[in-house]
Amino acid sequence: MDVTVECQKRPEGKNPRALRRDGLIPAVLYGHKGADSDALVLNAKATETLLKKATINNTLVQLNIPELPWSGKALLREVQTHPWKPQVYHLSFFSVGAQETLNVGVPLHFVGDAVGVREGGVLDPVITELEVQCAPDRIPEFIEVDVSNLAAGESLHIRELVLPEGVTAMQEQDGTIVTITAPLSATEPQEEETAVSSPEG
Repeated sequence: MDVTVECQKRPEGKNPRALRRDGLIPAVLYGHKGADSDALVLNAKATETLLKKATINNTLVQLNIPELPWSGKALLREVQTHPWKPQVYHLSFFSVGAQETLNVGVPLHFVGDAVGVREGGVLDPVITELEVQCAPDRIPEFIEVDVSNLAAGESLHIRELVLPEGVTAMQEQDGTIVTITAPLSATEPQEEETAVSSPEG
């Protein structure tokens, strides 16, 4: 999913607190000209809309910056917020125009009705996001994990995932994604009861 955002160059000499009072959110763009970066501002309402649509380190954002010779796609890399108030302090964007591949985090969506869950087990996700490498135009919004065939006590590993073309998992292939916890044995409560009711003596 691509999102378009209008930005402006940050006014020189104005501190971030004053900008936020004026309804502007400070931001920075890097990766588009070597080690240099550009200080930007976004309208607070545009920022709110962006954060409803974009996921950190996953969504490509089209940045339009009239005052700069640069315009293109970037990843939303970081969102700094107030420790306890729902207030955004700062955004960081990373240009992907010159990047052949990127490492990004992609959320996992578990689908299917696992056999082991129907038998009384519990679906126990070990990870809910997978780090992958892919071209900027191939970033998946999510990766489906089909758990339908998992029985109680079984696990699904990264090597067993079906990934989209051009997408490579960067985590250990033997890493566990999800496990079906086996149901408690029907005999366990009886054993405990027997131990409690043993004759005194």
